[in-house]
Amino acid sequence: MLGKATRTQLSNDGEIDWIIDQDALGLSRIYVQAKRYALTSRVGRPEIQAFVGALHGVQANQGAFLTTAQFTTGAEQYAESLNVRVVLIDGPRLARLMIRYGVGVQVQQVVNVVEVDEDFFE
Repeated sequence: MLGKATRTQLSNDGEIDWIIDQDALGLSRIYVQAKRYALTSRVGRPEIQAFVGALHGVQANQGAFLTTAQFTTGAEQYAESLNVRVVLIDGPRLARLMIRYGVGVQVQQVVNVVEVDEDFFE
């Protein structure tokens, strides 16, 4: 077993939605907060601060905050200034990662683009 992901309770989760153990022993643990907002919404510094508080509460040194929206400049600057590692993943980046790793998506159509192999005819 390489690792596992555990969903926390749906309400009163203490700002942590998922706990990801990257190895079978759970030595490398990442805490995740996921927020679904309108695409035009902006996640600000207070939301990131609340998540960082939750990370401190479980003595964590790394986490990821995912949202379907975007982050404010203040939120991004705050995340960069921390002594713990907090990765911010906004809607467009989240969509790219989901597609790249096949998480939460289904392939509807595959298109193959071909070109003539000129070496074949020599």
